[in-house]
Amino acid sequence: MPNCLIHPFTYSPIHPLYYDPIKKTLGDVFNRTPWLRRLFYHLLDLLLLRTWHVHRELRRWAKGRTQEPLNILDAGSGYGQYTYWMSGLSDKWNILAVDVKEDQVADSNAFFRQIGRRNVQFAVQDLVLYQEPNSFDLALSVDVMEHILEDVEVFRNIHASLKDGGMLLISTPSDQGGSDVHDDGETSFIEEHVRDGYNIREIQQKLTTAGFERVEARYSYGEPGQISWRLSMKYPILMLGKSRLFFILLPFYYLLTFPFCLLLNWLDARTVHDSGTGLIVKAWK
Repeated sequence: MPNCLIHPFTYSPIHPLYYDPIKKTLGDVFNRTPWLRRLFYHLLDLLLLRTWHVHRELRRWAKGRTQEPLNILDAGSGYGQYTYWMSGLSDKWNILAVDVKEDQVADSNAFFRQIGRRNVQFAVQDLVLYQEPNSFDLALSVDVMEHILEDVEVFRNIHASLKDGGMLLISTPSDQGGSDVHDDGETSFIEEHVRDGYNIREIQQKLTTAGFERVEARYSYGEPGQISWRLSMKYPILMLGKSRLFFILLPFYYLLTFPFCLLLNWLDARTVHDSGTGLIVKAWK
């Protein structure tokens, strides 16, 4: 995402890892055919706990709206998996998915044309600068704000881009161990993060400052989710960071861990957490 800063190296039990090269390698593998890309999306939906939480909130928002011609902004679309999922809920919704990575935007546009979803468009945009006044009924920001230093500017731009009554849905790490940071002397093992996580009151205050009328926030990634994240994401990413040869071992690794991760994700998504390493935030204009 735009304007990412590089953390100076400080002592941490795990040397920070550049996540983007691994993501690009995965994208190169699964972009070979539309069938592989669909499979990749479904695997992400199952493995990534944040997806369970985001889909749950999107289903609530979508109830009674699938026949309405609505406009949706996917603010920081990444691989495009959330745009794919939302575009499958209703062909009456028009979805604009923006990201700063030109290759991902081009790949995503080609894929969505191949599968015939004409209600979707991907575009290269910097969220710090992008604004389309009074245009969207919903904006989605998943694992984006931890990459952007100028977060209040982004919140203001999204607020201006929403129609009256429109909602912004955010998933981002919290300061309760988000980005796998638990002590003051540690830094995130994901090098591209510019902040290790939001305090729940901090992000609510920033959204209010940006103009949102009502803000709700809750924790995700409680104890079940933290175990699932280590098994499904952290350990595989660390292995791939050491050598791409671990791609060969990944199917066998997930064969063992996948059932446990599914159970843990299910438990986390259905539990109210007093604390957690993630945040789910909703804000209305």
